Amino acid sequence: MPKVSEDQLAARRSEILDGARRCFGEFGYEGATVRRLEEATGLSRGAIFHHFKDKDGLFLALAREDARRMAEVAAGQGLVQVMRDILEEPDRFEWLGTRLEIARRLRTDPEFRNSWSQQSAELTDATLARLERQKTAGRLRDDVAPDVMVEYLDLVLDGLVARIASGQDGHNLAAVLDLVEESVRKPDATS
Repeated sequence: MPKVSEDQLAARRSEILDGARRCFGEFGYEGATVRRLEEATGLSRGAIFHHFKDKDGLFLALAREDARRMAEVAAGQGLVQVMRDILEEPDRFEWLGTRLEIARRLRTDPEFRNSWSQQSAELTDATLARLERQKTAGRLRDDVAPDVMVEYLDLVLDGLVARIASGQDGHNLAAVLDLVEESVRKPDATS
């Protein structure tokens, strides 16, 4: 039997995550049945669950990957840029449904909540580090603690995701993001 390389395993894992992202995004966690996951990935359940312990493990891996991608943008350009990217190309962000599902499961599933809290720190840490750098550079208002700003920006992100995912009209959302960005800046600071 030929040995599968690490690159081939990583490619297959990525292929599964891409299909699962579409499936979870379209059907939600409960609606993403094993059969639908098979259809979305083009693979058998054996192939899928060779790489992931179970459906929950697959969902968590997907959520972690999406949080990592957001953290990369947030670290370099800020959480508001993450939101601008979502607004400019919502179809590119198939994980919007995943983010909504995470919120639902955080509320209803204590085991998931414990597991996710350990994983979600990357985005928070990246956002907080960027805010600290902005504050040190004199661009960030100094009358609000950076950890409070992180909570504020998280709330705005959740609202943006909910608005876009629900299909509501978002023609003023770019102006809302301008307002959010201005609200965290020092009054006399630019960019």
